[in-house]
Amino acid sequence: MTRDLSAQLGAKVHRRLGLAGIAFMLVSSLDRVNISFAALGMNSALGLTPSEYGFGAGILFVGFLVGQYPSVLWLQRVGMHRWLTTCTIAWALCAGGTAFVHTPLELYALRLALGFAEGGLAPGIVLYLSQFATERERATVFALPMLAIPVSIVIGSPISGWLLSIRPPLGLASWRWMLLAEAVPALLLGVAAWFYFPDLPEEARWLTAEERTWLSSHAAHRIRSHARNDWRVLCSPLVWASALLWFGLLSGAYGIMFWLPQVIKRLAGVGSLEIGWLNALPWAGAMLGMYYNSVHSDRSGERFWHIAAPAALAALGIVLASAAGAGVAALLSLIIAGTGLGAAQGAFWALPTRMLTQSTLPVAAVAINIAGSSGGFIMPHLVGHVLERTGGFTAPSLLIAGMLLASAMLVLSIRMLPAAMPSGSAS
Repeated sequence: MTRDLSAQLGAKVHRRLGLAGIAFMLVSSLDRVNISFAALGMNSALGLTPSEYGFGAGILFVGFLVGQYPSVLWLQRVGMHRWLTTCTIAWALCAGGTAFVHTPLELYALRLALGFAEGGLAPGIVLYLSQFATERERATVFALPMLAIPVSIVIGSPISGWLLSIRPPLGLASWRWMLLAEAVPALLLGVAAWFYFPDLPEEARWLTAEERTWLSSHAAHRIRSHARNDWRVLCSPLVWASALLWFGLLSGAYGIMFWLPQVIKRLAGVGSLEIGWLNALPWAGAMLGMYYNSVHSDRSGERFWHIAAPAALAALGIVLASAAGAGVAALLSLIIAGTGLGAAQGAFWALPTRMLTQSTLPVAAVAINIAGSSGGFIMPHLVGHVLERTGGFTAPSLLIAGMLLASAMLVLSIRMLPAAMPSGSAS
């Protein structure tokens, strides 16, 4: 009976909250990475060099670093629906405002503000969903919002390419029109969040009384405004090893994400619409790898190899794509790389969260996400710098592949670390 109830709850949570989380993460990701398409016209309009563009793309993650813990703390204080509405409308205004920049400094300032507004979204959704997830569904529930990143690129790339290819209204440049149009969905979602999300399982009217009672004793974690966060968890080697692993995985993702449209344009010499479709293919692989690997990890109960093996596969795919040059072989290698990268990310959060307690999860989740965000800042700028020095994408590709291979090796060392539970804590 317990297994049936758990499966029934898991399906409801996936449908009602997991998919909704995907929608917000999808729009957030789209407003974050569509600068990679804007760069096709923006770089020349603003006079940006490759390293300056990489800095502008990555400085968003400095805002992430600053905004994550205050945002999650505020979530604990005011509840999900108030928190998500405010964050979403704020980032929509920043994303839309980027359409009106005229200098590099204006671009940097708005990217920084956008990162601050979005900073707490990923750890906040992980924390929020943890009170609706049991141990068995942990990887799948946490992977659903992360699916938004590859889904946003699969959907957003053709849309961005199409918006760039049509005649823009009001005499706007194509890249400005694209940024402005793609900020509108966030405004609409921000209003919807106020009415849709329950703050606690007890407020979820779509759960039966039996399900709410069962969750009160079986949920992985709970959000309580009066709960004290245990900062001693920052002394745990597990937290910092997990943070370094997340840094490596996201460095690989963002190192590819912000540069791939320009790589495709250089290799294939096609128009904006074709670039949009080709750019979507590796992230379609990431989407499939993320979902199916997390489901398999939950079914098997194994976590470590479900991260290490895909990360190594992603590194191999990037090396093969770099060696293949232009053509179908390179595209297939990028799809392999995307599949491996998505699979590794999809299974990641089930690893540290199963070894954390209610008092240690908020602090640890923010610390881990801060590390990942720093990878998003460092890697795009580093790729731009290496590209300027070498004149080609081979050296940046090897840099990204090396980061992913090191991440795969790190996963296996985490197996030997103790759980991050300070003495006196209880699960």
